[in-house]
Amino acid sequence: MESVPSVAGQQLTDAELAWMKVPKAILAQHSPIPAVVISGRLAHCNRCSADFAVAKQRLPSGAVYCPACITMGRVTDNDRLWRFAAAPAVAKPIKMTWNGALTSAQERVAAELVETYDARSTRLLWAVTGAGKTEMLFRVLERALSDGQRVAIVSPRIDVILELAPRIGAAFASVALAVRYGESGPVPVTQLLLATVHQLLRYHKAFGLIIVDEVDAFPFSSDPMMELAVRNASAGSVIYLTATPGNRLLREVRRGRLAVSYLPRRFHGQPLPVPRVRIMKQPAVVDAKVRAIISRVMKTSAKMLVFVPAVVHLRPVQQALAQMGINSLTVHAGEPARKERVNALRTGKVSVLVTTTILERGVTFYNCGVVVLQADVPIFSTSALVQMAGRAGRSREHPDDPVEFLCTNYTRTIHAAIQQIKMLNRKDLP
Repeated sequence: MESVPSVAGQQLTDAELAWMKVPKAILAQHSPIPAVVISGRLAHCNRCSADFAVAKQRLPSGAVYCPACITMGRVTDNDRLWRFAAAPAVAKPIKMTWNGALTSAQERVAAELVETYDARSTRLLWAVTGAGKTEMLFRVLERALSDGQRVAIVSPRIDVILELAPRIGAAFASVALAVRYGESGPVPVTQLLLATVHQLLRYHKAFGLIIVDEVDAFPFSSDPMMELAVRNASAGSVIYLTATPGNRLLREVRRGRLAVSYLPRRFHGQPLPVPRVRIMKQPAVVDAKVRAIISRVMKTSAKMLVFVPAVVHLRPVQQALAQMGINSLTVHAGEPARKERVNALRTGKVSVLVTTTILERGVTFYNCGVVVLQADVPIFSTSALVQMAGRAGRSREHPDDPVEFLCTNYTRTIHAAIQQIKMLNRKDLP
């Protein structure tokens, strides 16, 4: 039976099909399955593959709903799920419109990624921040797209997708690309999808290549449903990307269950900036000592990121910067204009962004210093501190942008982050 071009490879509810205005004549050619199946005291969700207790998820109407994937719209045992077969791949040569050059180390990794795709297997690309992970993907993307395969590049973080979309679009200008996150809803099929991981819940065996960027980031690192979403949507190879792999991925590598490509050098070959730790009584307050540190960073960097542990700290820090004559904006997960504010720093409309950990990864600014206030608070994990420090030194012209960790106590977490950065700087390329 032929698949439906506009919904091929997707799995959608009745409500989503109505939203897309899929003709009834098309639906008449397919048979839906229950969205939620009840078996005794347990229920299974066919959309996200979660299993859960019936008693805890029953609505007043008596229907049982899945709690795991509710962010994508509630499904119950009264709902139906329509799965549409993926369209067959039709090979068509695709020429990337990127004319840059890779280093020899990047060439090695790019070749390993193509081998992984050809073998329909899985690989971890472990590369330091600023190593050029995006550019190393171009060759495998060109191969998969030329084979007629559908490709998904996903991440747990919206900001990562927003950062990647224009770069991928510029490198493959002739390929139809869709960018989906938040409450965007289902969309007609394109060959190349950039989306948050949750969006994969709308697909079933649809992609010949899935690339998961920042795989260690919340919530992917702590939510098994997201891993299931990737597996269910994959019909081929999966490549994971990160600069700070978690213990689970490293165990898989050590046990030989997951192939790894390792790149401990940035594209410009210079070491990662090592944070300078400043012990002070009130690192949350922008007093004379903190102002002096910020001023020194601003003298050597055209831009600056100031990380704070919570939204409540954003405004006071911004006001303190204004008193210093520094124009800044604030960014956090709930900020509706954060795309525009990030762009304001990139284009020089402001010189500082005061941000939560939402910008700890996936964004690139050149000649950008980093200051972390209250670096010793528990919410800043070792990987978070490494990622925040990794926003600095990303250009060939300014590889040693300053990084300042301000804290009351020199914690094990801070020590581990600095030791990890130093370890990466000592590593030799294979």
